[in-house]
Amino acid sequence: MRTANLKGRLVVVVSDTAGGDTAVDVAEASGGRFAADPQEVFAEWDAFRDWAAGLDAAQGAPFAVEDLGPPVPRPSQVFAIGINYAEHAAEAGYPPESAPVTFTKFPSCLAGPVSDVELPSETVDWEVEAVVAISRDAYRVRREDAWDHVAGITLGQDLSERTAQLAGAKPQFSLAKSHANFGPTGPWLVTPDAFGDPSDLAISCSLAGETVQSARTSAMIYDVPELVVRLSRVCRLFPGDLVFTGTPPGVGNARTPKRFVRPGEVLVSELEGVGSITQRFVAAGGAP
Repeated sequence: MRTANLKGRLVVVVSDTAGGDTAVDVAEASGGRFAADPQEVFAEWDAFRDWAAGLDAAQGAPFAVEDLGPPVPRPSQVFAIGINYAEHAAEAGYPPESAPVTFTKFPSCLAGPVSDVELPSETVDWEVEAVVAISRDAYRVRREDAWDHVAGITLGQDLSERTAQLAGAKPQFSLAKSHANFGPTGPWLVTPDAFGDPSDLAISCSLAGETVQSARTSAMIYDVPELVVRLSRVCRLFPGDLVFTGTPPGVGNARTPKRFVRPGEVLVSELEGVGSITQRFVAAGGAP
């Protein structure tokens, strides 16, 4: 199942016989049983998933991907994981056995799959990531039960302003990664059962037509179940929370010479079984 946020309303995206996608408005199709708000559905995720299994493309209507917002628009908590691929740990100067760095991206930075991003400085970097949404309360979850607490997988970018992130003895990871539209996600949320193996997906991104990151999520040091175990050992996770699971190697800050995003450039990110998101960068003040 694929769920999306279409102009602020919850929809289920269904493929038609011609291979195209249509959007079924959940509130209308359910006769009000489920709310139009995309965030509210996580409180009833199991019931919603069972109901949605009976939908078909004839109940939907065409839509434009540009009209999609973040599939999880207002999570109560956003966990972000750093240093979760061995090659990225190496390029960032961390030992491969490092425990993943955990920080947050403040929810106000979330954006939909197609967005313009204003550059606050000349040191903005890319980090393509698989992102998971939590389906139910999770506290001290056992590894074998972890996937049962995941509503779905989406694609995200953990855009990062490196100057503030790395400056000084007390770096500002969370603030530097939470500028407006620095957390684009989408195009939709896909339930784990839609994948042959949700732990092994091709992930990549290209900047100005050049592939800059390419890997598989199976290369994570700590996979999704392990992240759910470790996070829930400390914090109670709530339905609709997000976890950015870490980025593979290839970030601009680790290159020689360093490479950062420039005004006018376009970043296209892809995740197998989910789709793609596209960000266009503009200079401060909105000029290309």
